[in-house]
Amino acid sequence: MKYKNLGVNDLAVSVLSFGAWQIGDAAYWGVDDATDTQRTIDAAIDAGINLFDTAEMYGKGESERLLGRALGAKRARVLVASKVWPDKCSPPLLRNACEDSLQRLGTHYLDLYQVHWPPRDVAFDDVYATLAALRDEGKIRHIGVSNFGVTDLDAWFAAGGCVSNQLGYNLLFRAIEREILPACERRGCGVLAYMPLMQGLLAGRWKSPDEVPVARRRTRHFAGSREGTRHGETGCEDVTFTALRAIERIAEGLGQPMANIALAWAIAQPSITSVITGARRPDQLQRNTDAASLTLSADALAALDSATRPLRDYFGRNADMWLPEAESRIR
Repeated sequence: MKYKNLGVNDLAVSVLSFGAWQIGDAAYWGVDDATDTQRTIDAAIDAGINLFDTAEMYGKGESERLLGRALGAKRARVLVASKVWPDKCSPPLLRNACEDSLQRLGTHYLDLYQVHWPPRDVAFDDVYATLAALRDEGKIRHIGVSNFGVTDLDAWFAAGGCVSNQLGYNLLFRAIEREILPACERRGCGVLAYMPLMQGLLAGRWKSPDEVPVARRRTRHFAGSREGTRHGETGCEDVTFTALRAIERIAEGLGQPMANIALAWAIAQPSITSVITGARRPDQLQRNTDAASLTLSADALAALDSATRPLRDYFGRNADMWLPEAESRIR
């Protein structure tokens, strides 16, 4: 396993992180009778993964509870990150939210505490001041944000700063490349990439839009007329599945599963510190770690860029996968 420093500090994180949403939210991800949280997390630690990411919103706290239970005595060997929802960012609510997360995780401190989405009803100065106080008390070690665009990132650094920004990024959604990644680089802010497999699309699970479960087709890739969408756009289903077929051909030519190619591509991006992947079984975890050791050639990277460039052009600079630019929460 390789490691990078998260932002401009000495916090070394594995280039592949463990995303704990899947282990604690069966209502969203579906029931998997083969789920084995304990063995999967043990396997992740053995593979060198040292960053485990969760949030209070994942399964209404169940993800935190299961992660804390599985880490047990190994907690001190890893870095635990969680996130607070924006409606809990006023000073008293934020403090309570942090305490609740600590209790569910069974730990005395969080290595990284992130603001899940930019709060709109409380000043960033007040949010940062509360987080800084929690840091001074030893309840959190580092402050991070998630889903912050350039404008919000500038405002947040004016309030105090952060070590990381967690953002949606994958071969099928590259909007952050236009403005947000360069802004993070200028600030010395690490980037944690979530949804590297686009919730299964890049694992080749579905061959047409109609096969995709309703909960997974709410993004701007899909027509706004589909159930569950909120963006009102026409979508780009044909372009998306044309890109998927092209990626699949590239993967076949390299003798690798498409998911491995997608993960290896994300890890290879110099602006990305760590790629967050989910797994509910040791065999899934093994496939993810196999991808972390895969090095793509310059020709392969160029082919993947070409295959997904039309999607990059379609989505433009709006980094919100679910809402149109006029309503984007990532500003």
